[in-house]
Amino acid sequence: MTKDERRPGLSERTQMSRRRPNPWIAIPAVALGLLVGYLGWLVTDMSCRLDATTAIDAGCPVTAVIIGAVSLVGTIIGIAIVLSLVYRSIAEYRDSHPRS
Repeated sequence: MTKDERRPGLSERTQMSRRRPNPWIAIPAVALGLLVGYLGWLVTDMSCRLDATTAIDAGCPVTAVIIGAVSLVGTIIGIAIVLSLVYRSIAEYRDSHPRS
């Protein structure tokens, strides 16, 4: 970022800190994405089994992995978008309502 591109009124540290991902957004998004991906894989794998009492049929592992991966990515993106909007609105509220 050159000096001409910097926004006026913000320090160098503030400008650089805005480029790093917020752990309050990334950690919950990835954790919930892993959970939903696992659940997507588990439900798909269990629904593909012909007989639930025997473990002879291996289910459909390729389809289960694809469903799990799509669930993981979709959840991470969706939760990251929602959390970033929530934190942005909280910051705007705090800027417009200063503490006394």
